[in-house]
Amino acid sequence: QVQLMESGGGSVQAGGSLRLSCAASKFTCSMAWFRQAPGKEREGVAGIGSGSSGTSYTDSVKGRFTIYRDNAKTTLYLQMNSLKPEDTAMYYCAAAWPCGVGIKDRGFTYWGQGTQVTVSS
Repeated sequence: QVQLMESGGGSVQAGGSLRLSCAASKFTCSMAWFRQAPGKEREGVAGIGSGSSGTSYTDSVKGRFTIYRDNAKTTLYLQMNSLKPEDTAMYYCAAAWPCGVGIKDRGFTYWGQGTQVTVSS
């Protein structure tokens, strides 16, 4: 079992920044951030493998969001810049043992409880 605990959400005005953190109880090779807005399906935002060079992003956040992990690779981060109202959602951390699990896959086994991000215009 892997426990995931997110933090760092909050309310910010459009154009602002937030950094989300996810503390994992164990190392897993694949980690990612997902989000779900009210009335919408959950979508993968950004994913990362064991090496920080292996990252992927959904098109709407490219150039604005950065996913990375600490040296021990048990804490996951999402730096969010130039936030837009459409980024408003509950953000979830996800983890999977295998390497190569992508944000468009359904292979993430472990999920956090989520942290709310609200961006006002």
